[in-house]
Amino acid sequence: MSRLPFYLIVGLLLVAGVALSVHRHVQFEVPWTPGEQREVWEVESQITFTATGDAPVLVDMALPTNQRGFRLLTENTASPGYGLSFVQENGGRRAQWSIREAVGSQQLYYTAQFLVAPGSRPPEISPPPLREDIVWERPYDTAAVQVIERAWGRSANSFTFARELIRDFGDERQGENARLLLTQYERGPLLVRLLNQAGVPAREVSGLLLEDGRRRQSLMTWVQVFDDDEWTLFDPRSGEQGHPDNLLLWESTGQAVLEVQGGTNSGVTFSMLTHNQPAAAAVRNQLDEDSLLNFSIHSLPLEDQALFQTILLIPIGALVVVLLRVLVGIKTSGTFMPVLIALAFIQTTLVTGLVGFLLVVAVGLVIRNYLSYLNLLLVARVTAVIITVIAIISAFSVLSYRFGLNAGLTITFFPMIILSWTIERMSILWEEEGPKQVLIQGGGSLVTAILAYLAMNNPWIRHITFNFLGVQLILMAMILLLGNYTGYRLLELRRFKPVTED
Repeated sequence: MSRLPFYLIVGLLLVAGVALSVHRHVQFEVPWTPGEQREVWEVESQITFTATGDAPVLVDMALPTNQRGFRLLTENTASPGYGLSFVQENGGRRAQWSIREAVGSQQLYYTAQFLVAPGSRPPEISPPPLREDIVWERPYDTAAVQVIERAWGRSANSFTFARELIRDFGDERQGENARLLLTQYERGPLLVRLLNQAGVPAREVSGLLLEDGRRRQSLMTWVQVFDDDEWTLFDPRSGEQGHPDNLLLWESTGQAVLEVQGGTNSGVTFSMLTHNQPAAAAVRNQLDEDSLLNFSIHSLPLEDQALFQTILLIPIGALVVVLLRVLVGIKTSGTFMPVLIALAFIQTTLVTGLVGFLLVVAVGLVIRNYLSYLNLLLVARVTAVIITVIAIISAFSVLSYRFGLNAGLTITFFPMIILSWTIERMSILWEEEGPKQVLIQGGGSLVTAILAYLAMNNPWIRHITFNFLGVQLILMAMILLLGNYTGYRLLELRRFKPVTED
């Protein structure tokens, strides 16, 4: 029979598992190792104004979104007495505070956390429509045409034209036409008007330069210039081209940053701090909705996440059992009983779990030996063993508490049904094949459980299995390959020792 379909399935599982894991690491920046740190900026904006008291108050402020270099994690507001809603307008997000009656000085707060994500791609932005209603009064119309013609002759595309135009308004190259225009218009709106008149899509955007520990900072104006589907930022003051690494675009649609109705003397200032936090926590706090390719346990409630964090370790223990039984040849009492015992060791710690396991099994075997003289039916006998195991665990827990050994209380984490079947199997094995086989299988079970515990309790493995579900497909492929092994087991090679001696 051809093995090609089998190897195709194994190959598909490996490719799918690796692809899902790499995609989650690259696209969503989930770290490969535990303990990695990520830089997070916490930015607080304070809105101040004076409510007139003769009309309802409506405060409308632009909000930042995910962008190149930064990803929005969390956002909070402090606005007692105000209604608050988040709306989408003209491709941007805005916060709207409202109240019927307010008088005097008012303060509103908005706080957001941003994850520094250098590899994140900027969202797709549509170029703004060219303004066709540009009208210049005399003599500014002539000055504008001459400034445009001068910069146009020294440029090759929209970006170089914008750079030359901005430099013509700098102190070093500023001519009479530029000085005349600056007496009537602000630099930022003036540059946008000139670029639009030359047929170059552009608009003003507002950004915040992030510096640790700064307070009462204001937004700065930048000019966003488009050339087909590409865009870049220009500093209207210096003409520098590009997006600074510490620039957080607060408003990127060309709208007003803050609008206040029913109040006067409005303004907004910003304070900022930076700190590091574990990368896994930063990923969990991301506001991105889970998609099919971002299928993760993090979308579940925390209680369910804690449960799955343990469940996802079971395939690791199963892989250890398969390796030891198929390749090494270790005999165990029950196929996957060591995995369940290893799970109990995770809750009890290794030393406490080993002592508790040996005590329960030893006492259980003594009581099971007595039950064998009663000639009970199998179901009744196993049920009696289960009740006996529960009684033993209860007695050990009470005694541990009375003697102040709180670690002994964790013995309740042992799977009682599995312990009962283990005692039953060992007792039958003792009767049929003697104590030697009991020691071999019992010792093999303990060795396997300890190795499975060491693998499942490794911080790196716990991190990988919980954050990358594609690893489960890789484990499945490995177990299928091991299941196809038909060679000698390691412990069977000792049969050939006399041959090597001869």
